[in-house]
Amino acid sequence: MDKLITVSPSPHVYGDDNVKKLMYGVIYALIPAFLVSVYFFGIGTLIVTAISVVSCVGFEYLIQKYLMKTEPSVSDGSAAVTGVLLAMNLPTNMPWWIIVIGALVAIGVGKMSFGGLGNNPFNPALVGRVFLFISFPVQMTSWPGPIVSRLQYTDAATGATPLAVIKEGLAAGVPMSRLVEQIPGYLDLFIGHLHGSMGEISALALLAGGIYMLSRKIITWHIPVSIFLTVFLFTGILWLINPYDNADPVFHLITGGLVLGAVYMATDYATSPMTPKGMWIFGIGIGVITVAIRVYGAYPEGISFAILIMNSFVPLINKYVKPKRFGEEVKNG
Repeated sequence: MDKLITVSPSPHVYGDDNVKKLMYGVIYALIPAFLVSVYFFGIGTLIVTAISVVSCVGFEYLIQKYLMKTEPSVSDGSAAVTGVLLAMNLPTNMPWWIIVIGALVAIGVGKMSFGGLGNNPFNPALVGRVFLFISFPVQMTSWPGPIVSRLQYTDAATGATPLAVIKEGLAAGVPMSRLVEQIPGYLDLFIGHLHGSMGEISALALLAGGIYMLSRKIITWHIPVSIFLTVFLFTGILWLINPYDNADPVFHLITGGLVLGAVYMATDYATSPMTPKGMWIFGIGIGVITVAIRVYGAYPEGISFAILIMNSFVPLINKYVKPKRFGEEVKNG
């Protein structure tokens, strides 16, 4: 009895990862997409990102210090990540005051109202983005395109995204063969030479950042791959059935906010399932809802709504696909 071993509570395995390192890893991964956006959109990228990040960090600091009466934790990088991701979902000609409102909703409503980092059921940046989309639909759908003068900001020429061109054209009865002529080629779409937000313009840059996060084990592959496969499968079936009224699956993969949502937002630790099986269910649900909104819904893009909807199912998914506890009896038959 003199040599009893005291076992402390879990976790029993420790690593050198922490919240700050993981959050800044996400920011580093977004640098390629940010640089591509600066190249195509110019100073608007810098202005929108700076306002969004400063606002998110500032609101989190003020709420924690003066409303929650706790020690501010803005140095962990989570508020900065929310700011960058919110900026990635906005037009680069967005008026500054709308960005500030979006940041307040993202941090104040989407994050801090639930208790802060790790307690929020919904992705804060998407909460801010969807609020702005509903509240300011004109500003949120006036997408700038590649500009001649990179010093333009609010006066940048705007136009429809490729998804909007297809959506509006099909609704007007224009055949797909003619609509394809009105959008950039697939190489331009993949690189980022098109109208849209920072998070829509370069699938290549976003995927490069995703590979970095996978290599650093910041995220796992389950959610992005399940989303991509689901979108490819269902849009491919629709395209094979009726290619005259449906875009091909490659178009759906490299346009809109699919890559940004699948790689950077659906993989948020606090709002995604804990197990690989749960991640597959989560990703498939996002993919199905995204396709349904893109093809049959009123909006050209559906990834933001899809992620938020599936965020609400995460507790249920975690409850029913959690692994058996060590020593728990497994019933046969």
